[in-house]
Amino acid sequence: MLTDDNKRRALGEFIKSQREQITPAQAGVGHLSHATRRRTPGLRREEVAQLCGISVTWYTWIEQGRSDSISPQALARIADTLHLPRAKRAYLFELAEKKDPAQPSDYDEPVPEDILAVVNSIRAPAYVLDRYWNALASNSPARSLFVGWLSSRSESTNLLVFTLCNPASQHLITDWEQRAHRLVAEFRADCGHYLDDPQLHRMVEDLSARSSLFKRAWRLQDVVEREGGRRQFHHPARGLLTYQQVNFRVAHRPDLKLVTLMPADTAETSNSSATTKDKDDE
Repeated sequence: MLTDDNKRRALGEFIKSQREQITPAQAGVGHLSHATRRRTPGLRREEVAQLCGISVTWYTWIEQGRSDSISPQALARIADTLHLPRAKRAYLFELAEKKDPAQPSDYDEPVPEDILAVVNSIRAPAYVLDRYWNALASNSPARSLFVGWLSSRSESTNLLVFTLCNPASQHLITDWEQRAHRLVAEFRADCGHYLDDPQLHRMVEDLSARSSLFKRAWRLQDVVEREGGRRQFHHPARGLLTYQQVNFRVAHRPDLKLVTLMPADTAETSNSSATTKDKDDE
């Protein structure tokens, strides 16, 4: 695990490498590049600092890994000045362990077509959740399983609203109260880096008013990782159904999660076959 000093050093080295790769013309200071002779094709520290509206001394400290704290806004200005593409910008904020102020604008974008194609190609129940756990997409098996949530007649597409405020969920989900408590703890872990989000505040207030269980569980501030596992449902038409839940993060949309529910007998058969093969190979 990186120490704080190593993290600051890695951040500074990354920023320096990007500064050295961008030309004055790309940064919009090409008219100044002819005034003095340049030793390297990249920007000078002074130019980046001026474009970002910060002092040269502080910018130098950032590159040298000597700055203890950098605001998300200052990082955003550096990313804009260096014209960092999405992947590099995300890497910059990951190194700094900060939230990108420009990131919320991405949440209004629709689910990418390639992700929709993946969801619809899965034969088992699958759905996509946004950062607030609203279901943005689901396939036919998922809609068949979650009749009171993913169907067109549902009150809300939000997983927490369905689980905690819709009586149908108590009949559908086995060990409902235990699962509901865990779900709240998983959600708190999932939204820990944007607890100051106004929309999240409104959502928590609404759920607290509608569900005493949510209100108690949220105040406990319990936090657990959303890691999937065995799930059972009492379907009104198909009886007891058992699945193995597997979650995925969408690489270029970190606000989205793809959740799949693989039939448990299929997963167990696959694991059994793999174990048998390992024994045969010994």
